[in-house]
Amino acid sequence: MESTIVMINLFGAVALLLFGLAQVKDGVSRAFGARLRTGLATGTRGGLRSFVSGFVATLALQSSTATALMVASFVERELVKPRMAQIVLLGANVGTAVTAWIVATGIEWLSPLVILVGIILYRSGSTARQGGGIALIGIGLMLLSLHLLSGATEPMRQSPALAAFIGLLDNAWPVALVFSAGIAFVSSSSLAAVVLILSLASTGILSAGLVIVLVLGANLGGAIPPVVASLGGPASAKRVTLGNLIVRAAGCAIALPLAGYGAELLEMLRLDPAKLPVDAHLGFNLILAAVAWPFSRLLSQLMLRLVPEEAQTDNAPKYLDQQELSTPVVALASATREVLGVGDLIERMLIRASDAFEQDDLTKLKEIPTLEKRVDSLQQEVKVYLSKLGREGLSEENGRHSIIIIDYAINLEHIGDIIEKGLLPQISKKVSLGLRFSDDGYQELKKLFHLTIDNLRIAQTIFVTRDFNLAKQMMEVKVEVRRMEKQSAERHLERLREGYADSLQTSSLHLDMLRDLKRINAHIVSVAHPILDESGLLIESRLRTPAQ
Repeated sequence: MESTIVMINLFGAVALLLFGLAQVKDGVSRAFGARLRTGLATGTRGGLRSFVSGFVATLALQSSTATALMVASFVERELVKPRMAQIVLLGANVGTAVTAWIVATGIEWLSPLVILVGIILYRSGSTARQGGGIALIGIGLMLLSLHLLSGATEPMRQSPALAAFIGLLDNAWPVALVFSAGIAFVSSSSLAAVVLILSLASTGILSAGLVIVLVLGANLGGAIPPVVASLGGPASAKRVTLGNLIVRAAGCAIALPLAGYGAELLEMLRLDPAKLPVDAHLGFNLILAAVAWPFSRLLSQLMLRLVPEEAQTDNAPKYLDQQELSTPVVALASATREVLGVGDLIERMLIRASDAFEQDDLTKLKEIPTLEKRVDSLQQEVKVYLSKLGREGLSEENGRHSIIIIDYAINLEHIGDIIEKGLLPQISKKVSLGLRFSDDGYQELKKLFHLTIDNLRIAQTIFVTRDFNLAKQMMEVKVEVRRMEKQSAERHLERLREGYADSLQTSSLHLDMLRDLKRINAHIVSVAHPILDESGLLIESRLRTPAQ
């Protein structure tokens, strides 16, 4: 029964540590996410600046994994060079080691005060202060977990089972390294593994050599989660995380046979045995950074060979970065850029359809089904991305902005469906059967095609600028399109009554194309609705109120 209580206390303390780490990351991302990302992207123009950027980012986020994934996304966008990215991660590794060293200085007595200050900041109205408050609460919980870990491991001093297990590990260092790496991998944190080793070392049951081996395993295991997280990403991101894993694995392979000599050296330095894990952790990462830094260019070249470029699929989104979800303003801007790209695809589809209509060229239509699939895929990605953003809790303004982006993406997807399922078969029928519109009918449809393309371009501008005057102009265009469609249909019926042979052959085709172009314009004009609605100029019904 007593052993069960000890294990519950131990696992509970570790869980609290991991929860505290997660809170620090979330809080810092909310408060300083945009600045951190900007600093990390712009602070990598030289080796030293790259190292410092990785070091500072990891100290702030308390997670080398988060730093690794962030810099990998920058490499994907070509904001950071692959060689500089490897140096950033060397700095991130040292940042994690310094964090562990600071944590081990015996400041856990500050945890109540830190949590109290965090709660006060969290209750303030500012988003940045709330983020800072969450981060402080996380730090306080981390410090509290150290106190709980110390209490949980105290009964282990006299445990025969633990002593036997430690003895087995001490006689099989490779197994000990794998065991420690597994703990770091499962917890997704080398810091958590090192802190656990620190708690066990304080009981005096670990030899200096075993401490070093366990710390090596924690470093190796901590490099695996970023690799796993980037498996579904592009080759450029995989190269960064895999390169970091190779560096740590090579460092562990070299250091493992020398662990005994390292233990003797540390004992000669007369360091505090209770802090030996964090000292070894910091020393390993400093030495690894010094040795690996000169080989960063060679490593990035090796990664190019090991992870070749994959065949790019146009359906993949370009700007939807999952790491930006912690900063709603940045995420909404990225979603806007992605939807603008969807609008560009719709414009290409309309131009292809218009050219095929005017030139009687079916080859112009071949690209439309492929473009429509890309439109479907991207608008779905945007909806999923913004739904994830909504789970983080948005301000009222950001919530409205998110809905506007989704509505515009859905309208663009509807336009794509109309072009593929409506205009494409209609134009194909015209060309394949050699049908001819009357001169007047042809000019009316041609004019409406060109107007529709122009309207889409204006809608793209309105979507970005939210310009009130352009929105009013767009609503007036809707009335013009309705008038043009009505007049063209009436003139077509007049030509039928007069017996025009061309009009008789293309009657249903003419009316169907008019209807579809009108529907497309209705979806385009919808971009102006939110702007006019906010101004109180949009009414729900077009019905006139009868005079009293």
